[in-house]
Amino acid sequence: MELVQKEHDRLSKKIKAGQGIKNVQSTIDLLQSARDAIAADPSQASITLAKLQNPVKSSFDSINDSLKETHSGLNKYSKSLDKLFKDRPLPSTEHDVLSSQEHLINRAIAMHLLREGQFSVASEFLNEMAQKKAIKKQQEGDIGAIDDAASLLDLDEVPPGEVRQQFHTMYHILHELKENNNLLPAIQWSRENKEALEARGSNLEFELCRLQFVWLFYGGQHQQGPSPGGRQAALEYGRREFHTFLPRYLREVQQLMGAMAFCPNLRDSPYNHIFNNPSAWSDVAHSFTREFCSLLGLSADSPLYVAATAGAIALPTLLKLQTIMKAKRTEWTTENELPVEIPLPPSYLFHSIFVCPVSKEQTTDENPPMMMPCGHVIAEESLKRLCKGSRFKCPYCPSESHPREARKVFL
Repeated sequence: MELVQKEHDRLSKKIKAGQGIKNVQSTIDLLQSARDAIAADPSQASITLAKLQNPVKSSFDSINDSLKETHSGLNKYSKSLDKLFKDRPLPSTEHDVLSSQEHLINRAIAMHLLREGQFSVASEFLNEMAQKKAIKKQQEGDIGAIDDAASLLDLDEVPPGEVRQQFHTMYHILHELKENNNLLPAIQWSRENKEALEARGSNLEFELCRLQFVWLFYGGQHQQGPSPGGRQAALEYGRREFHTFLPRYLREVQQLMGAMAFCPNLRDSPYNHIFNNPSAWSDVAHSFTREFCSLLGLSADSPLYVAATAGAIALPTLLKLQTIMKAKRTEWTTENELPVEIPLPPSYLFHSIFVCPVSKEQTTDENPPMMMPCGHVIAEESLKRLCKGSRFKCPYCPSESHPREARKVFL
């Protein structure tokens, strides 16, 4: 890594110290001066151009020399990167899980683009996918109805034509919140969807109003100290808005109002964590995104981003495993299960996992966990092997039971 850093620093110095930009600018100045001279006295055009020939040639030679040095530095830098990050093939398998799920992949890409506010790119992508599907159907001789581009965005909770508009609204609100510290559009949205949010037990509206109170407390400049005008505006806002949050958020409202007494020394007060939280804006933005997407029946994070990140985390382990298996001349034959456990962040664990204590295998929809009358749980296949159609003894206690007494467990 030191070699890469060394080459990087050397390349940066060469680019900064290079005369290429200065030479280009001097050439431009020469040409502009010649143009002005010819415009002022057209009769001297031939003489002016003759005088210009040698200086321009000299400038171009200097530019080329500077580019050669830059290209030389880039080549050395590329070689150092190649030495450090050797080109190794990605893990491969004959079983391509995604080959039959093109529709889901395209949907994930389209949704990701919409989440990121790339509406024109998403629209172009959807149109291209629709055209591709239409051409494919024509080649196959299918004269049925051609799917509309919006079919990739079908959601149960939202009519197909409104999905893009919903994401446009979300992106606009997030832009106002993050770029302009404007919470009012988000507060308005939370009030328009108050019933749905309350049904989910969400506290989004209060979080937004609390942050608005803090923002007003600082005079509309969140990073500066509290100002007298700001405190008065915050107090009036609290009196006007917080009564709707009682009694559910009584303690939180009391803390906000009680902080007024500590204005001269807020940093040493018990309420410092409320008024000086550096992640407050990003936290409330994430909460808004989560609640907005939940009402659309979507996850808070982009599935495409989650899948790509999980794959990047798993890739080093899979590469190492592939090397070991190649050396031992063995193969992993299970299609729906990884050969090793991949540690992922807790936020990336979406499903409960049960490993049968008898077979040591994870349960699946086809082989679900079954609980016996004694309370012990094993996989259905293990249960069938143990019972053989008659009463059997639990492998972990003396209790006996019949297979029909076992109940499927939902984790």
